[in-house]
Amino acid sequence: MSMELSRRGLLKASAGAAALAAGAGFGLPVRAQGAFDPMRFKGEKIEVLLAKGPRGDLLQKYEKEFTELTGIEVGSEQVPEQQQRQKAVIEFTSGNTSFDVLMLALHVQKRLVAKGQWLVDVRDMLKDPQLTFPDYDFADFSKAGLLWATQADGRIDTLPINIDYHLVYANMDLFEKKGIAYPTTFDEMVAAADALHDPANGITGWVGRGIKNANVPVWTNLLLGWDVDSIDDQGVMHTTSDAAVAAAELYKKLNVDYGPAGSSGFNWMEAQASFMQGRAAMWLDGIGFAVPVEDKTKSRVAGRTKYVMQPMGPKAQHSGSFADGMGVSAFTKKKEAAFLYTQWATSKQMAARQLQGGYGAPGRTAVYSDPEVLAGTTSSKDVVQAIVECSKIGRPSLPVVIPVTEFRDIFGIGLTNMINGADVKPELEKATEQFKPILEKSEKA
Repeated sequence: MSMELSRRGLLKASAGAAALAAGAGFGLPVRAQGAFDPMRFKGEKIEVLLAKGPRGDLLQKYEKEFTELTGIEVGSEQVPEQQQRQKAVIEFTSGNTSFDVLMLALHVQKRLVAKGQWLVDVRDMLKDPQLTFPDYDFADFSKAGLLWATQADGRIDTLPINIDYHLVYANMDLFEKKGIAYPTTFDEMVAAADALHDPANGITGWVGRGIKNANVPVWTNLLLGWDVDSIDDQGVMHTTSDAAVAAAELYKKLNVDYGPAGSSGFNWMEAQASFMQGRAAMWLDGIGFAVPVEDKTKSRVAGRTKYVMQPMGPKAQHSGSFADGMGVSAFTKKKEAAFLYTQWATSKQMAARQLQGGYGAPGRTAVYSDPEVLAGTTSSKDVVQAIVECSKIGRPSLPVVIPVTEFRDIFGIGLTNMINGADVKPELEKATEQFKPILEKSEKA
């Protein structure tokens, strides 16, 4: 593997490598020369709080390698995601964390940790040649990854480990049977759904999330096609704008006119099942679901799925994204040792293992073009290429606010009501009125 991170490689690498050359836009000039000693913190022990899942499994599998590399002992714990978030908030609020490093879901926790300044701003450490692996290459992170890692005030308090991009899953058999081109615009997407919708033969032109909460990312993804965020970085809500109404009307049309019966009760599991059974022409959702879609033992569309970037909207083309990151607790007394761990966890080598093992979509870019890495990956070339293309237009899907769960709950009810026949604008107005005081209170607290 060409992405190998090892003591030998580190000691051979130039300590003055310009790994941050392209990071100036994020306040990171080229690093000056200096000595790097990977064993500088030998004998220290750090605690890592991980969210239970494939990335947690991967990190635990190889953490002894980090110890061999640095001499730093690692105690790691995987906790189910909801409980992990609660544990982190309780400990951060107390001002005394049992963990030194935290894995966090940035699409849920980014604004929360920023407001409390609960994680260390690593910009100075990234510029310090004594603290940054010579070949770490911060500039290798994707544009979407850097957007997630950087707070509104310029702080970089996480390093991105995984980016999940939204795109269209297209059933190639259905498209090719009727000679229909894959959509490149929203209008073409609607036209394709209309042409391929054939309920008499058990085929729908579209399938997607309709159930409350889970459905919101579909709407906010569509909204990006108007180059509008549901809530901007100044906290201004755009949820009753002409763009928000138009995106919701599009969401409603796709689900009502071209979706399966009962779609208002569909979460991603039901949508995925419908698509994998060959009963839907298109499905808009995260690229992370591609692994089971390509499993020939479970999927009728394995090898027959086209991964299409979210089409161009009326004003823009963006791929909504979700992200996980690694951050250093602001309350740790082992900041530097913890920082070495976050670098290792988000290194090129770990990114390569992540991609090869089907553990998700790394936030780096080089792994997607490295022949040795690609030769060992279980993901199809189409999936890899889709990630690469989506990374160029990646943009946060959900608003970066503290009460993001409440946002999903409230607007999710409105979207479900729309599928069941309610008018779009009144539902958005009602949801906005309900959510606005919650948002305002969260910022004052």
